[in-house]
Amino acid sequence: MYQLYGYQNSGAAAIEAALELCDVPYRFIDVETSAEAAKALEKLNPLKQIPTLQLPDGGVLTESAAILIHLGLTFPASGLLPPDPAERAQAIRGMAYIVSNCYAAIGIIDYPERWLAEADESSRQNLMEGARRRLHWSWEVFADQFSGELYLGSEKPRALDVLTAVISRWAGSREHLRSARPGFFAWLERIDRHPALAPVFARHWPA
Repeated sequence: MYQLYGYQNSGAAAIEAALELCDVPYRFIDVETSAEAAKALEKLNPLKQIPTLQLPDGGVLTESAAILIHLGLTFPASGLLPPDPAERAQAIRGMAYIVSNCYAAIGIIDYPERWLAEADESSRQNLMEGARRRLHWSWEVFADQFSGELYLGSEKPRALDVLTAVISRWAGSREHLRSARPGFFAWLERIDRHPALAPVFARHWPA
């Protein structure tokens, strides 16, 4: 069985959603509510980053995009990755874009002191605001570049869809996109309502 280490309102939601689409058994281990689970995570991933996925054979995968690509290749019938090579390449490109641009900016917003030699409050606020502006602009670029690769409602969501729907929830991105890219915002809401994904998202973001 897959063992997914994460916590509520985290990037682990994307991996949980993908496991649901793969229709495979898994166990979600909340590292915020259990000291034992947190210690187990550190043994598997010294950076203590989530999501961390332990495979049924005991192997360990980290990094959201890598996990999603692995699941898509392991379970092709899930549709997580497009079967067409050119479309698959664009989907992988989109996930790499999110991780390197959007996820990275969120890391700065959440932990600005990691990027400052002297983390006084003025410097922290300045760095956070700059990263937030960059994040919102990066989502605008994503919406313009990748809309053609996204779920339209007539098929199952794919790995790029679930990663986008999860990471766009943070640092005011959804609120920004509502006005800056309303069509893209409507797509995000459609993903949220998909019957295979809505229960996962409801667990992570209760109404």
